[in-house]
Amino acid sequence: MIRPCGASSRIALIFGCLIACASARVALAEDELPSPIAAALQRAAIPAGAASFYVQEVGAFSRREARHEASAASGAMTVAPARFAVRGEFRPLLSVRSDRPMNPASTMKLVTTYAALELLGPAYTWKTVAASNAPVVGATLEGDLYLRGAGDPKLVYESFWLLLRQLRARGIQSLHGDLVLDRGLFDAGAYDPSAFDNEPVRPYNVGPDALLVNFKAIALRFIPDDAKREVRVTAEPPLADFTIDAVPYADGPCGDWKARVAADFTRRDRVAFAGAFAGSCGEQNWNVAVLDHRQYVGALFKKLWSELGGTFQGKVRDGALPIDARVLAERESPSLAEIVRDINKYSNNVMAKELYLSLAAEVLKLQANPDRAQRVIRNFFSNKGIAMPELVIENGSGLSRRERISALSMARLLQAAWSSPVMPEFVSSLSLVGYDGTMRRRLNQKSVAGQAHIKTGTLNDARAVAGYVTAASGKRYVVVCFVNHANAGAAQAAQDALLQWVYERG
Repeated sequence: MIRPCGASSRIALIFGCLIACASARVALAEDELPSPIAAALQRAAIPAGAASFYVQEVGAFSRREARHEASAASGAMTVAPARFAVRGEFRPLLSVRSDRPMNPASTMKLVTTYAALELLGPAYTWKTVAASNAPVVGATLEGDLYLRGAGDPKLVYESFWLLLRQLRARGIQSLHGDLVLDRGLFDAGAYDPSAFDNEPVRPYNVGPDALLVNFKAIALRFIPDDAKREVRVTAEPPLADFTIDAVPYADGPCGDWKARVAADFTRRDRVAFAGAFAGSCGEQNWNVAVLDHRQYVGALFKKLWSELGGTFQGKVRDGALPIDARVLAERESPSLAEIVRDINKYSNNVMAKELYLSLAAEVLKLQANPDRAQRVIRNFFSNKGIAMPELVIENGSGLSRRERISALSMARLLQAAWSSPVMPEFVSSLSLVGYDGTMRRRLNQKSVAGQAHIKTGTLNDARAVAGYVTAASGKRYVVVCFVNHANAGAAQAAQDALLQWVYERG
């Protein structure tokens, strides 16, 4: 005999259906990739095992729990949510090898910048000081001038000029002592700019320094004159005691012009060329970093001070600011919120390294080094209740062969950041897909354009994306994908397919 279905039977049936549907969805999430993503990986000759994925609705756990608890408090009969705990979280939309430690490339900057925004605050700034304990007699400083670095990640050429302009505005014209650089806030240790990829003059390999000026970069501009068959080479910014030799003009196709000019950067006071520059190349720029920090600051100071009408005959050396020194000029950096925007949108490695060490200097009130910065980062996430046992962080920029984090840990970071008071500053620092930053030329013809804020990561054998996607449904998702493989350079199509899939299916 068939019996009518009672309330309890209906609830059991509904609950069973929820379980069945959720189980089917989880099977896709854990056992296979959506077909567009799997097909893109296959075309790139990247095995599925070389990639990890994690996609989850933003705040899903807290919202669902709140709804369930509110219903229970009201006394209403409710069905317990179909909950499949993964370390205390709801099942994600997609989770494939998400707990595997992977090289995240530049998405590691999210670890550094989120911690910095919470620990230091979005309005935090750095102050570079010019000071002296010597008297000013007339227009002459009768002693040493000290420049004390505070670790400013963006003390660019214009800011340094304004600092010196303040000195001239005080009536100081002549310096009768040395220029002493106080760089003691950071102890970065012995730094080898060739260690990462044997490209020591590449600006992204510049090491951190408490008195980093203009990223220690020199922009060489090659300007051919076809009529005269000459090539003029200029440097920006211009530096004192730094010479650039002439490079011969050549005919023929441009090709690999950097290799063809055969630049010699081994001498610290000049750049020489053993090759030639083809006129067919047109004007070209080459950004290099060939001086050490002390030499660069000294050469730039001498050039700018002379242009400002000042005189200086002393030496440039390192030293500590005397406790009785008085401030003569001061330059404040942009806010941390602006700094973080530059770091994440444009993936600036040097600025990220500076910020990483600044965390140790400010939080611990000690001379900063990488080990102390790592301790600050680990303590921060531990206090946030985000376990990252697999985390390996070396310099906080992602420009590392050693750094590791799992997609799951990165997703937890992104979930925590969304619930943080600094969420607006953090999210706006990520590239808006199809519009700006490192994502400005990606997916700009797809419907996900303008609907996702993403940080990218790029190394020869690693590609990564991490951030937020607002789906067509209006729901917002945390999205993380890491690819570690020799063919990782071909992974962009798969990662773009992931972002589009989340937008359409989320």
